[in-house]
Amino acid sequence: MIFMLAGTSDARNLALEIQSAGYAVTATVVTESAASSLAEVGLPYLVGRLTADEMATIITERGYRLVVDASHPFAEEASKNAMVAAEQANVPYIRYERAHEQYAHPLITIVKDYDEAAQLAAKKRGVIMLTTGSKTLATFTKVLHGLENTRVIARMLPRLDNMEKCEALGVAQRDIVAIQGPFSKELNEALFRQYDVTLMITKESGKVGSVDEKLEAALACGIETILIARPNIKYGQQYSTFEDILQAVQNTL
Repeated sequence: MIFMLAGTSDARNLALEIQSAGYAVTATVVTESAASSLAEVGLPYLVGRLTADEMATIITERGYRLVVDASHPFAEEASKNAMVAAEQANVPYIRYERAHEQYAHPLITIVKDYDEAAQLAAKKRGVIMLTTGSKTLATFTKVLHGLENTRVIARMLPRLDNMEKCEALGVAQRDIVAIQGPFSKELNEALFRQYDVTLMITKESGKVGSVDEKLEAALACGIETILIARPNIKYGQQYSTFEDILQAVQNTL
């Protein structure tokens, strides 16, 4: 039995391939939306944000023999918890990490984290579109809110808790784009032009995370982009293809 951190479309597809190879998989996700996506394809799942101790207890009590971490590249806390849980439960840990892409262009500036992105955006100002999700919205609003010649457009999933967070942080309704991807290059361009965006902030979450479409659209519009690099985590046993993950699972079990 395999305990798998999922929650993304490629994680779901990987879980299906592992299951098709004859292994029992339980995928753990944070949101009901992600859970319904797993239910649609017949994958067993658990819903809820788990601590390392909670993961370890589940792994031990239910007899899981392997942890496969296919969480989002920026789900830093989840990955660290999974590594600790695997160690506590004395089972192997395997990481599926989307392949890194190389981005080099005069309009693209790569920064190490959200704080650096916010500080750089404060220097550039203008109409800033955040495509980094709601989790770190406060990091940007505390730096950018109220700055002269600065408007922040927050693009995020159309969820009630996200709208409540925007209200609490002082993001006006006119500055919220509540929409669920995936987004084509054309749709990204239309949104950038609609809001007269001069600066876009996004994460290097890989081709599957639709970063390419955002960047291509921004470059086509002549818009500067701040690209946040992935967290620097030492995962240990790490692979970037489904084939390598399946081989590692076979070798481990």
